[in-house]
Order: sequence, then structure tokens, then C-alpha cells
Amino acid sequence: MQALRGTGVALVTPFTSDLSVDIEAFGRLIDFTLDNGADYLIVNGTTGESVTTTPEERTQLLAFAKERIAGRKPLVYGLGSNDTRSVLEKIQKIDFTGIDAILSVCPYYNKPSQEGVFLHYTAIADASPVPVLLYNVPGRTGINMTAATTLRLAQHPNIIGTKDACGNLEQYMAIIEEKPEGFLVISGDDMTTVPLISVGGDGIISVLANAFPERFSRMTRLALEGNFKEAGALQRSFGKINPLMYEEANPVGVKLVLEQVGICGPYVRLPLAPASASLKQRVLDAATPLLS
Repeated sequence: MQALRGTGVALVTPFTSDLSVDIEAFGRLIDFTLDNGADYLIVNGTTGESVTTTPEERTQLLAFAKERIAGRKPLVYGLGSNDTRSVLEKIQKIDFTGIDAILSVCPYYNKPSQEGVFLHYTAIADASPVPVLLYNVPGRTGINMTAATTLRLAQHPNIIGTKDACGNLEQYMAIIEEKPEGFLVISGDDMTTVPLISVGGDGIISVLANAFPERFSRMTRLALEGNFKEAGALQRSFGKINPLMYEEANPVGVKLVLEQVGICGPYVRLPLAPASASLKQRVLDAATPLLS
């Protein structure tokens, strides 16, 4: 699905000060990212604090996103678990109208073998009425889905690509070298966007693009066009702010920037804690030149 090349934004879920979902702010965020160059949006991903939203809230957010996006750009829905059966049950209950693909995280915590990972995703792809994007994120799951397993899964007709956040360029290149035609290889790490594209990758599913959609989307487009000099300069411009996004856990950092630009408040749900005063100041200092 070539519509998922470029910059995808892993949307945050805005909350009010009482930690209820701020649906008005969510609408502002959708418009802000789409009006400033995002190629597609992801709802209910890790950055959206999916593990601390309720099933009712996730249903509300998805329905709202469908209506607000209104077909302007593709919508990807985060749908994963370390319990294969629970994913299959969710697939049966969801209205997939307006959903272009699902993004499904590699099973976490129980540390399955590579064969277990293969069987998990095969079951999901067999059941899903829309295409499936794999999501390899060893820093959160505790396991790495290898290039060999990714390539094996790439043969499934309903698996269209992978979001890979392993950060290992050698693994990315091994997948790109052997992948089927049209299989997407998407970075899951903002700071490997340009390097991945330079070796044949297809783009990024980004955290930073919540707050800097125009700048980040322009960087990705330039890289896809082969203008690595300008794309590289933009990539380097995020060097100071990127580590701050994760210092006190994602999306604490990016919500601080979104507060600065008037999109939503900085509120996160426990066990994530409010940003420290030190982080707030350093994020402000790093973000100011990027927003000017």
C-alpha cells in the first residue's frame, strides 16, 4: 500500500486536567498534522497511551478520528497484544469502515520464540479484513523480531509492511535486500528516518511529527526524493530534542511541545508521571528554535 509511504504520525491521546479524554484537542491535533504535511495517521498506538485508555475510550477515539479525517489521508489503527486470542476477538468486534490498515505490535512480556511470533502474526493476518503492518519494537517488547521472521511474514498476502524500531541499520538492510516488491519498511525511530530511506526504506511512523509535522514531513519527502543533503540537515536539527521525548517516557516529552503550540495539555495517565521542571525547561529550550 504505497499510500503509507512518507510520514505517518503516531497520534498522542490528549487528556484534560482531570485525565478524561480531550476530544476537542484530539480534533485539533488531527487537523494540525494533516494540514502540515502528514501522509497518514495512527490512532491507538503506544504514543496514544493505548495501555491506559479504556475500550470505550478507544472506540470513541477511533470513531471520532474516522469522522474528522473524513478520507483526507489513510487511517491506521493500533491493534495488538501479547495474547493472540484477544487480538482475534477484537478484530471480530471492530467496525473497519474507514480503517486502511492495522498496526500490530510484536508480542511483549511473554517472549515467544520466532516461530511463536510467526504464528501470532499469521493468525492476525488471516483474520484481519484490512492489511496488517508488523511492529517490531524490542525496547518495549523484550524481543527482536528478526529479519528472517519479518521476511517470512512478508510472504503473507495480507501483511504489507513493517514498522521497525530496532534501530539496527544492518537488520533494516537485510529486510530491504530480500523483501517482496511493494513490502513497506518503515522506521519506528525518528532519528533513523533519513538513514533508513537512504538504503531503500519507505518512511517513518513518528512521535516528533505530532509537534513538528511540517518540518518532519518535509524532511521525509526530501529523503524520498533523494535530496539527502537537505534531508540530513533537517534530521540533525532534531538531535537535541529527540532524546528529551523519551527521557521521562513517551509521550511525556512531546505533549510538552504540543502544549507550547496550543494543541493540548501536557497531561498523562499513571503510571506515567507529569514532566519534571527540569525536563519542561530543556524541552522548551530545544523546541523554541524548531518552532520559530
